[in-house]
Amino acid sequence: MAPKGEGLGNKRKLANRSKEQFSKKPKFDKQSLPKDEPEDVNDDSEVSDFSDLDDGGAPLSKEKHQKNDNPSDSKVFEKGQNSRESHLKQKQLAQERKSQKPLADELHRTKKLWERLRLKSKVPKDERRKLVEELFSITTGRMKEFALKHDAVRVVQTAIKYATPERRKMIARELRGTYPLLAESRYAKFLIGKLLVKGDEEIRDMIVPEFFGRVRKLINHPEASWILDDIYRGIATKEQKAILLREWYGPEFHIFRQATGDETTPSSELSQILAEQPSKRGPIMKYLLDMTNQLIQKKMTGFTMLHDAMYQYYDNVKQGSEESKEYMEMIKEDENGDLLKNMAFTRSGARLVCFLLAHGSAKDRKHILKTYKDTFQLMSSDSNGYLVILAAYDLIDDTVLTSKSIVSEILGKTEQNEVSNIIISANDPNARLTIRYPLEGPSKALFDPGRADDLHFLEELWEIRKTTSKKDSETRRKELVAALSPSLLSAIASSPLDLISTSHGSQLVTEALLSCAGDKSEALQAVASTAKGDPQGAETADPSDEATNDLVPREHISKAPHAGRMFKTLIAGGHFDKATRRIISVEPPLHFADTLYPFIQDHIMAWAMGPSSFVAVGLLEADDFSHKSELRKTLKENLELLEKAATEETLEQKNARETMESSEQDKKSTKKGKKSGTKKEAAVGNMGSRLLLEKMKG
Repeated sequence: MAPKGEGLGNKRKLANRSKEQFSKKPKFDKQSLPKDEPEDVNDDSEVSDFSDLDDGGAPLSKEKHQKNDNPSDSKVFEKGQNSRESHLKQKQLAQERKSQKPLADELHRTKKLWERLRLKSKVPKDERRKLVEELFSITTGRMKEFALKHDAVRVVQTAIKYATPERRKMIARELRGTYPLLAESRYAKFLIGKLLVKGDEEIRDMIVPEFFGRVRKLINHPEASWILDDIYRGIATKEQKAILLREWYGPEFHIFRQATGDETTPSSELSQILAEQPSKRGPIMKYLLDMTNQLIQKKMTGFTMLHDAMYQYYDNVKQGSEESKEYMEMIKEDENGDLLKNMAFTRSGARLVCFLLAHGSAKDRKHILKTYKDTFQLMSSDSNGYLVILAAYDLIDDTVLTSKSIVSEILGKTEQNEVSNIIISANDPNARLTIRYPLEGPSKALFDPGRADDLHFLEELWEIRKTTSKKDSETRRKELVAALSPSLLSAIASSPLDLISTSHGSQLVTEALLSCAGDKSEALQAVASTAKGDPQGAETADPSDEATNDLVPREHISKAPHAGRMFKTLIAGGHFDKATRRIISVEPPLHFADTLYPFIQDHIMAWAMGPSSFVAVGLLEADDFSHKSELRKTLKENLELLEKAATEETLEQKNARETMESSEQDKKSTKKGKKSGTKKEAAVGNMGSRLLLEKMKG
């Protein structure tokens, strides 16, 4: 090793240096090196104690050779060797060192097999089968050694990919005891994921228990934390998830788990644990708070397990206490807002945010909405995020803030974006609730049985709202509707056919026209115009539409059942109330019957005998329809057509009958000798035409 003062670029500071010393560069006579004799790199001459760099001069070539200890950098080779020969020798030495390592030959061969197997589309099936067999002949019994090498773990992953179920179980058994260690590897963690995805319940039950008792260590590890959370979120059973989450409450919940594990199923509900052991509340809450705070400080806030633990903590603190206030501040202190943003996309996280909105002050709510800026549109289409938006609608009294923060972002800030966003949101299973909820409230059309849990949670928030809100809920709803109305009515007026061409889109149009505030005449006229044309003839697509180069035939809107229901509801001017058995009319009335009739007047008989025949029935029953006598006259003149439609089998009924007959025939062929009971015959004929016929004859 060269002395300290000989390193290239190391300056020796001289005492009492002044500007005069650097006014002129010192001159040296260049001495050429002898060509025949190689220079001694480790020369300890006095020249090495003084460098031209100290005085700002360029380094001498002689000194440059003296300062460099690396033979390859200085291009000094053994006698008779050039640069290429030297590199080849270095490569040979490196290869010899590799060959001395354990499994060197096997590793070299498996890498060659992997290189061939990863070309999925270019390897024939027979050849792949032979390669896989050779791969397993090398790796079987040595899976641990291969998996723990960073450059060989890909070989094991390939073996898992092409293995049979029995061989996958064999690999899982061989790797027992190493899964926590593999999870900490940057590359081997993917092996665990592939094994769990490709494996079955037996493999899952081999792998998941190895993470028990290691949650605190692994959740803080930069690599293992992600595979642990993936296992918790998508692979583990309900019981396994409970065992993993209980470790957030203290180490004793793993140590003493086996004592009762054979008798009862462990519960991760903190409220239940605190009820059984109230004396341990302090240590449990402190341990849980420390673990969550540790991850928040490390900016590792995207874990579902973390959000579940945070929800358990906040659900068990007394609201209004110092604990709850400090917890709110801890969440708000996250500078980039990543914690709140990540929480909105998990079940427990979204519910925790809703609780923060419910119990927080006006300042806290404003901070939360500000954090979600530019995220609301993404949240609206998420199965958990939309719930935060509905909670904000219900809990925040400042509707101006809500409409500016949420409504404007969901709908879009330009007219073109508004129309496209509304059309997309109307047909999205989650986003449509964020638009229709202020219009309809918690209706059955929005909250089907699959969303019963979400509706129950909103009811909990309504109970909290009674103590935290000063504004009447109906007043808040009307103010939100007023904020939504201009954008919705404008979208309906500009693109009515795009909206009503789908079932959910037509439902949005119906609710918007019934509930929105402001001038609806333009929107009503646009919706009515979609009914023009002959229902019995095919329409063509708009030639100006860039998406269609040719004129594509399109079915008339009257043949869509959802469109018929929409027209019927708008003609009635409100929804039918089952309790009172009457129509609840909106104010001011829509008078849609008079708006629609001019567009369908020339083809009213086609409507009366077609799939949307109840539109004609609605026109006759509407109190504000001014052309009722004219319609009755037209119908009376065509009683024969009505009778034919009322008695003949419709196309839908014919298709349903043929489907039923074919299914019954299949059942008879599979189950011979069984007698089927008498079945009720399906009604035949157009029901709407039958009602019209009765009204004309009555």
